Amino acid sequence: MITGFLDKLKNLDIPTCLRVCAGTDGSITFLLEIMTKEDVSVITKNQYLIPADKDTASLFNIDIGDEINYRTVALVAGNKPYVYARSLSPIKRMPPEVKQDMMRADIPIGKILRNHDIETRRDFENLEVEENHEYFECNQVLSRSYKIIHHNHVLMWINELFPVDDRWYL
Repeated sequence: MITGFLDKLKNLDIPTCLRVCAGTDGSITFLLEIMTKEDVSVITKNQYLIPADKDTASLFNIDIGDEINYRTVALVAGNKPYVYARSLSPIKRMPPEVKQDMMRADIPIGKILRNHDIETRRDFENLEVEENHEYFECNQVLSRSYKIIHHNHVLMWINELFPVDDRWYL
């Protein structure tokens, strides 16, 4: 999937800084801090536990009904939102120290993984441009989704939305 993802990304007419953020397999928060020269705030919009339905259970290879942490956040630098992200994480799959930090609001996922020396990889799934999304005041958003893999199991599924506008000309 990485080849198809990369080909799609190369063919999009978007600012270079946005292309770098959308194409990284590392921390978006860290990249935003470098690019904007600002501290990035993680503002939690929603966080609650939901039971795994058939599709979610299949995604994580867990039982239907197992607890899933559902979290939505905005990444904001200099009072400007750059990313809106949704994540799903099966509670029973999380190492205890990661679970504790994940359940606390406003800590970036990349920082949680780094602080606890959790080695992971990101497997990209989808990349597309969507029109008139509700989270940003712009005509288009770039949407990417991926899985964070730890010990050959899906630890998290993440969907990130990036506004396609001039805020990326940094």
